[in-house]
Amino acid sequence: MSQSIESVLTEKRVFKPSREFSKQAKIKNFAEYKKLYDESIKNPEKFWGKQAAELLWNKKWTKVLDWKAPFAKWFVGGKLNVSENCLDRHLNGPRRNKAAIIWEGEPGEKRTLTYHQLHREVCIFANILKRNGVKKGDRVLIYLPHIPEAAIAMLACTRIGAIHTVVFGGFSAESIKDRLADSGATCVVTADGSYRRGQAVTLKQNVDRALEGNTAVKRVIVFRRANMDIHITEGRDVWWHREADYVTADCPPVPLDSEHPLFILYTSGSTGKPKGILHTTGGYLLGSLLTTKYVFDIREEDIYWCTADVGWITGHSYVVYGPLALGATSLMYEGAPNWPQSDRFWDIIARYGVNIFYTAPTAIRSFIKWGDEWPAKHDLSSLRLLGTVGEPINPEAWMWFYEKIGGGRCPISDTWWQTETGAHMITPIPGATPLKPGTATLPFFGIDAAIVDDNGKEVGPNEGGKLVIRKPWPSMLRTIYGDKARYKKQYWSEVKGCYFTGDGARRDKDGYFWIVGRIDDVLNVAGHRLGTAEVESALVAHEAVAEAAVVGRPDEIKGQGVVAFVTLKTGIKATEDLSEKLRKHVGAVIGPIAKPDEIRFAEALPKTRSGKIMRRLLKQIAAGNAVTGDTTTLEDFSVLAKLRASDE
Repeated sequence: MSQSIESVLTEKRVFKPSREFSKQAKIKNFAEYKKLYDESIKNPEKFWGKQAAELLWNKKWTKVLDWKAPFAKWFVGGKLNVSENCLDRHLNGPRRNKAAIIWEGEPGEKRTLTYHQLHREVCIFANILKRNGVKKGDRVLIYLPHIPEAAIAMLACTRIGAIHTVVFGGFSAESIKDRLADSGATCVVTADGSYRRGQAVTLKQNVDRALEGNTAVKRVIVFRRANMDIHITEGRDVWWHREADYVTADCPPVPLDSEHPLFILYTSGSTGKPKGILHTTGGYLLGSLLTTKYVFDIREEDIYWCTADVGWITGHSYVVYGPLALGATSLMYEGAPNWPQSDRFWDIIARYGVNIFYTAPTAIRSFIKWGDEWPAKHDLSSLRLLGTVGEPINPEAWMWFYEKIGGGRCPISDTWWQTETGAHMITPIPGATPLKPGTATLPFFGIDAAIVDDNGKEVGPNEGGKLVIRKPWPSMLRTIYGDKARYKKQYWSEVKGCYFTGDGARRDKDGYFWIVGRIDDVLNVAGHRLGTAEVESALVAHEAVAEAAVVGRPDEIKGQGVVAFVTLKTGIKATEDLSEKLRKHVGAVIGPIAKPDEIRFAEALPKTRSGKIMRRLLKQIAAGNAVTGDTTTLEDFSVLAKLRASDE
């Protein structure tokens, strides 16, 4: 039986950077990228040592890398402070009064914080933390809406050396409880509530439930966001605005060791004990700064918008730390993309003159489903660069994004990376890399990525295999918090000497990487191993389809049958005839082996609030099993109810 993953999708379209874009870009052509990349792989320590000069150091390191596989220490002996790098160093020049964060609330409120104002707010909140007993090394759990205070709380922790763990505002009391237990946090920062699709959503109530029986948390600091009635536990809970009356705006940043823990971020969707990914100070900041600089080609005057919530790694690296370390203007929007109607994102881009727009493929497929008329209503000509993050993008969704949103003139930075990697690993450099729809293209500087078989041997062009990284890099996770054995087993035992990403991929003849999906999601159909992403891409390429999710179900003869959950574009009816046409279409695009055994039409797919399709639930439904496991992160529970009903 074949053990390699068969890659069956072909894509021949190529889009070269425009002369106008390349002329002004930081990296102007492919030869320049290649020269830098080759240098970074041949002599990584020299390369990273040179790049680290981009940061403000209180004390220079004595050694670039101390590598005792699989444990890395970067910039050994160096001291710096993340908050100082993101704020203080911009205050002595023209950036002092430049917008650092532009924020819009879902109900429509607007705030702009300049670098000077943001610095002041961060110092005040750092002093509030200290006043409430938080010290260097203490863990602080942040459970806030997507508001500037989330970034302020994160930066205040970094200023005093506290370690933050941000929990996404859509997570349940149970999720908070697990993360508190694992991190040993002594302080929680939350809000009374937030807004989502026009409703006020309670947050403090979830914290109260999570804290039942918890004796480690000494203080809960509450920001007033939604003017909700909440319970205040005397001696434990304090109001943010009241505490601010007792402190000054003077809080010098503490120089911290380059390897001082910066944050713990728990990966979602795993069963059992939560997995706390630990990132440290110097290497992580360098990775997020450099990728922001080169992958988004940010200019001084740009307004940059990453739509991710700060509760995810994308929000950490590309809403807060990367853009602010670079002195950029980062836009934050609190709410849903279709509230009050389906053009909220396009309205924001037009009103603020957004230049760089970074969002998820699942959001793009939703935009397609809602219809072209929504973006067509707005002037999107300010855009000059687009980006995608979170999962592989189907070529047809890429083309729609390129043509309808970018007007055929904006390069797309399709970025592949993970919570664990801290920063982009495989990505185009927009002024230099020729683009192909659906591929993350080539590795970033210093990233030695490869595709190997089950024995760890590198495979040839267009052969599927396991995606690994062969050399350490500065922004890599250092461990799983409190569990070094699990860190070694999970990431470093699959392929000897390599970091195993958990993804399947192939490289084409030009060396471009095509991600075919999680290894766990690979379908084994009659001895053929197929990546789900490719079958989904074939379905989405059909003119009737907005979105598709493909899962396997047990099949006595073939091992696994292919079940496709399909959402149609607005106005198209689900029929038996269309179902058969879609099956034939997949057969024509990929081959008969990949034809779905069953197509189930769904009004919507079950997703988390970050937009990830919950394939675990779809697998259970496809197999006719009861839905089990945590469903508290679901954006819309009615979606699950309808899918269950259609199964009966």
